[in-house]
Amino acid sequence: MTSAHDDPFRVDDEIVPLVEAQTESRFGGKSASLARALKARLPVPNGFAISARAVAAMESGHAEAIAYAGSVYRSALNCLAAVRSSAIGEDGATASFAGQHATVLGVLGHKQFLAAIAKVHASGAQQHALAYRAQMGLLSQEPKVAVTVQRLIDPRVAGVMFTRNPVTGADERIAEAAPGLGEVVVASLVTPDTIRFEKGGHVLDYAAGYKSQSHHPLEGGGILVKHYDDADAERPCLDGRDIGKLDKLAADCERLYGPGLDIEWGFAGDELFLLQCRPITRMNDAP
Repeated sequence: MTSAHDDPFRVDDEIVPLVEAQTESRFGGKSASLARALKARLPVPNGFAISARAVAAMESGHAEAIAYAGSVYRSALNCLAAVRSSAIGEDGATASFAGQHATVLGVLGHKQFLAAIAKVHASGAQQHALAYRAQMGLLSQEPKVAVTVQRLIDPRVAGVMFTRNPVTGADERIAEAAPGLGEVVVASLVTPDTIRFEKGGHVLDYAAGYKSQSHHPLEGGGILVKHYDDADAERPCLDGRDIGKLDKLAADCERLYGPGLDIEWGFAGDELFLLQCRPITRMNDAP
């Protein structure tokens, strides 16, 4: 696991609490961004990060890395988890790999945890991810997939938010929202509510979408899919108080990261969580 150009491989340096994963070149953009947020005391679900080196080691059968990752999962979480890619260089101002690499939700137990790591690692070499890398001029760089592991919240509503209008560039917020886990929004499985509001929370426009389904964590692991009739599917899922909290989160994130952000969020009850924050890219982020 070492070469003349590598540091010695130590599992406790490569699998760390999420707040310590601030080196993007090792832990990827997602983990590094969330580490900054945790350090700034923004409301991020707790978890840990696995470096690209450690993920590669686990998938090559490195017994110590596999055992250590499992022990960290059991001690740090031991609950329903979200296992997401945090590939090196995956998110920046000109490219976003959102949706290109695998995310595994509702992970519970050692066996499911290791299977989720394998699935996320393998997704870096899937055809659609390689095609996107080619489109972005990154194909010459070997995919290096680190992993973010977090406690999975059970949101009543979740979605994405842009801290400026990604289409017009206007200085206003755009949020997309749907009941349950936000993956239904990110994966375009529903037509979400779209809310356009000013800094400060004043709503300029609320267009209710058609949320025909929602996804929810199952207590024993996995995901439950609920389906809705027309009346429920068309019911708005955010109120003024929720929008005020989203506006505050947007302001807090901009103070930390700067302007022009793409934020993933979720409300567990009345508590709002930050799930991801990255720059708005020049393509693929328009609602």
